[in-house]
Amino acid sequence: MLKLVVLSFFTITIFGCKGEKKEATDQENNTETVETTTKKEEVDDTKTIAFALEPKSDSKVSGKVTFIESEGMVNMVAELNGLSEGEHAIHIHEKADCSSADGKSTGGHWNPTMEAHGKWGAKEGYHKGDIGNFKADADGNGNITFATNEWCIGCDDDKKNILGKAIIVHQGTDDFTSQPSGAAGSRVSCGGIIQ
Repeated sequence: MLKLVVLSFFTITIFGCKGEKKEATDQENNTETVETTTKKEEVDDTKTIAFALEPKSDSKVSGKVTFIESEGMVNMVAELNGLSEGEHAIHIHEKADCSSADGKSTGGHWNPTMEAHGKWGAKEGYHKGDIGNFKADADGNGNITFATNEWCIGCDDDKKNILGKAIIVHQGTDDFTSQPSGAAGSRVSCGGIIQ
């Protein structure tokens, strides 16, 4: 009789342990699934817009601009060709309307905070569209990269949202002091920031 009681006890213990192991394995699998889902959602938060720049003001300036938003930062990469050698200004303007021959259909610099024109980050103030200057080489090729957490792509904050605006490349340089546009000269290339 004692042998039967001991055998019953071992049987219950063995099956009980297998149940605990299965439950622990199920919990580990569920944890892995949750972690994978979270990582996938983080990747899905990245937003990208890429578009061509078209010549304006009888220029031959064209190129491509890409905006990538990830983890609260927006990165801009602009690659241009057909420029004259030297420095040129690039800004975000108010409207994604490149219909006019001179690019003026885009309006003025994008300035949702109503600041004075200036160099990006200046304590005296700057427009949210005041990107700055970049150099073109002897072959007319130029590029600029820019990153900020003061922009977003399609968010609900009108002071950060760049959708519906335009990129304008100017013939000359931005002096960062002349109001309201930095005396950068004619608008030689334009592209609307739209999805």
